[in-house]
Amino acid sequence: MLIIFIRSIILYIIVLIVMRLMGKREIGQLQPFELAIAIMIADLASVPMSEIGIPIINGIIPILGLLVMHLIISYINLKSMKMRQLICGKPSILIYRGKINESMMRKERFTINELQERLRANNINDINDVEYAILETSGQVSVIEKPNKRTTIPEDFNIMPEYEGISYDLVIDGKVMYENLKILNKDYNWLKTEVNKFNMEPEEALLVTINGKGSFFCQKKEVKKNK
Repeated sequence: MLIIFIRSIILYIIVLIVMRLMGKREIGQLQPFELAIAIMIADLASVPMSEIGIPIINGIIPILGLLVMHLIISYINLKSMKMRQLICGKPSILIYRGKINESMMRKERFTINELQERLRANNINDINDVEYAILETSGQVSVIEKPNKRTTIPEDFNIMPEYEGISYDLVIDGKVMYENLKILNKDYNWLKTEVNKFNMEPEEALLVTINGKGSFFCQKKEVKKNK
């Protein structure tokens, strides 16, 4: 049992590293070749994980081989548009200028009910509001609404909003994020001064953030009560 436990940990670490090297895509955004590799990696890892008689290296080498294959295909996709279309396919327009493209629906074996389901997932309740619906190579459906149905933005009213930037975490669970302080060209003494305004020390904070406008969010950690 101990041997199986140790083998499982080793294979888990290997698979985790390989999946990490493959990139940060969500499962629903995987291209067909990426999904195939992910399934094969899971299958290859499961056999030596449970079968003690099979050398663990017999599972690790094929997994690393699939990683190399993934990197090669990814490189080819970056360099060749024709190969990318051949490997990943091309997006398909299911709704064109407000009209359902029946021939494309049949080609992709996409039913009306599936289309309506995907539209609802994009917060579209009325198909009459859709200008374009595009089936991406990952299997997701992107929706472009008709101009009169789209959410208004400040540009529609000739309004220029103030620049907001992004928020930075300065303290998480009492740990100071020195890398973010460096990005902001600040130091610990500055952080301490700002956090002291909230009647606490940085090490006492559950979370401290600062947004692009210089506004702070600061919350103190709860004090654990002795039972």
